[in-house]
Amino acid sequence: MKDRSVLISPSILAADFSEPCHALDLISSLGLDYVHLDVMDGSFVPNITFGFKFIKDLRKRSDLVFDVHLMIESPERYIKNFAQSGADIITVHKEATKHLDRAISMIKEEGKEAGVAINPATSICEIENVLYLVDYVLVMSVNPGFGGQSFIPESLKKIRELNEIRKEEGYEFRIMVDGGVNLNNHKAIKDAGADILVTGEAFFKADDHESFIEEIES
Repeated sequence: MKDRSVLISPSILAADFSEPCHALDLISSLGLDYVHLDVMDGSFVPNITFGFKFIKDLRKRSDLVFDVHLMIESPERYIKNFAQSGADIITVHKEATKHLDRAISMIKEEGKEAGVAINPATSICEIENVLYLVDYVLVMSVNPGFGGQSFIPESLKKIRELNEIRKEEGYEFRIMVDGGVNLNNHKAIKDAGADILVTGEAFFKADDHESFIEEIES
């Protein structure tokens, strides 16, 4: 794994679903380590994507870090399934479960890294009691459900707040940002304290993928 100042996790949601392995090969060929896999149930968010069988089948074709983002109601029902499908990171939404601590503990018990995600309208204070447990905090910088949305500028305040809490408390979680990340705003997001940038359409629709990555990492 290359030593990088910021990590890029391309979201396969923006790829061509008829050729998902082509997307994985592209990501690997560019020297990236992560791929972001958005699981949507049509209930927690108004869209449906794929489930654990899809991820299990992709796992056979790739050694990328599978960054699985569960945008589903009561995710604890399926944590074991996604862990067994080949997920390396499993992120659950604070808003999707009544038992966030339990869901995070279940992920850890499966030997996976755990993340907690928050929607744009959710405050950092609502997850403070689990920050010591998690490996990642995913700040949604758009309302989840669809790709191609514009970055919500107020998300920068959350990133800064998380970064301050991390420094003050000595926590080691990484800050991940998902939604509307592109070449126009990546610097502000990194400066605020983000460690991992999830990028979908901006990455897959780039004319030159190598130049896109170089600019993000510069």
